[in-house]
Amino acid sequence: MIPVDFSEEGVNASYAHTGDINVYSSSLNKNNKTFGVTMSKSTLVNPYSSTVTRYYAVGVLTLVYTFNFIDRQLLAILQESIKIDLNLMDWQLGLLTGFAFALFYVTAGIPIARWADRSNRRNIIALAVGIWSLMTAISGLVQNYAQLLLARVGVGVGEAGGSPPAHSIISDIFPPENRAGALAFYSMGVNFGILFGFLAGGWLNEIFDWRVAFLVVGLPGILVALVVRFTLQEPIRGLSENREATEESNVPFTDVLKLLWSRLSFRHMAFGAALNAFAGYSTSNWTASFMIRSHNMSTGELGTWLAGIMGLGGAIGVFCGGIIAERLALKDIRWYMRLPALTGVVCVPFMAATYLVDNAYTALIVSIVPGVLFNVYLGNTLAITHGLVGLRMRALASAILFFILNIIGLGIGPWLTGYLSDLLFPTFGDESLRHAMLYLLPAAMAWSATHLYLASRHLEGDLARAPD
Repeated sequence: MIPVDFSEEGVNASYAHTGDINVYSSSLNKNNKTFGVTMSKSTLVNPYSSTVTRYYAVGVLTLVYTFNFIDRQLLAILQESIKIDLNLMDWQLGLLTGFAFALFYVTAGIPIARWADRSNRRNIIALAVGIWSLMTAISGLVQNYAQLLLARVGVGVGEAGGSPPAHSIISDIFPPENRAGALAFYSMGVNFGILFGFLAGGWLNEIFDWRVAFLVVGLPGILVALVVRFTLQEPIRGLSENREATEESNVPFTDVLKLLWSRLSFRHMAFGAALNAFAGYSTSNWTASFMIRSHNMSTGELGTWLAGIMGLGGAIGVFCGGIIAERLALKDIRWYMRLPALTGVVCVPFMAATYLVDNAYTALIVSIVPGVLFNVYLGNTLAITHGLVGLRMRALASAILFFILNIIGLGIGPWLTGYLSDLLFPTFGDESLRHAMLYLLPAAMAWSATHLYLASRHLEGDLARAPD
């Protein structure tokens, strides 16, 4: 480590680089502050100075997010078998995949995010992965609906500790100009999880049964928890932006909430993201049931199709959405929200066509377009949310965004779709789910695009007013 000289006059905080080690000099002026941020008289070694370590960290966190969604998505491809085995109705399935899961997921998310803004984020993530993986495996041992519901609640509580700390870590190892791309890469975990959840769940269910699928998918997550704990390091807060966070910069939850809610861009963005999630989660949770009931497909073949469409296609969409938005935003920052608004509009007619055509393969081919474009919004909304707040607000800001997104999108979306399907059953019989999805989901996507466009109109001013 090279020595750093602190003069009494003080200079701007600076970096020195030697080999693979970055040394961050927290230089002081007479008031012991630089750029309005309280600085300590210390020299910090950056564990993520090299490109390899940064992308290894993002890769491991993306693997964690993949297991998050494998465990979450698995139920969608298995729910028809579970419905028959446990004699359930659609609203009960919607509660399992939607509101019951989301309620505990978002309720636990706020205090865990507050913990992450104060403590070691790597350890929180490792603990969370272990909990939700164990509860997923336990789901394969249940004997009735109440036990399965409790197991899914346990999965929800565990998964609440995954994303907010991960978002905060990524924002601390990538500078603002590269943050949307890094968060978009991380967000591909959603689609990788959908891919492997549908693929593994579909074939395991067909060859064995749904109980074996839960056990096989859940247990490997415990190994991932060990990888996180023993191969990742906790990054230095604010280093990517030449800023230093101190204990005094911890901010009460109410202050973070008031700050975000005072920004019109965040209000529109959060509601637009929630409506997009309403359509996306309802689609991913109910498409398998729709294709089995209306088109008589087997879970193995269907899981393979959906793995490609929602998994691989969605991963391409979310990653390219972040990269393209970064490029466009160099000329106009509003493209961070304009792009997902545009892709949302494009999705609407293809979503409607999916539920109107009579042929199974035509429906699957048409659904490729929304499958690719559903999650374009995700990396962009996370990057903008972090840009609107201070350093020790980021995990909590992510949790607030996810609270809104998941209560409306994950909580209400799948449940309301199942409830409407039950209401329409006397009229349409086995086709009731097709009509429920047709009535709800394209309209939600159009509504989402409207709010994302409105968010873009306030974005530039709100980012300029972000606190340190």
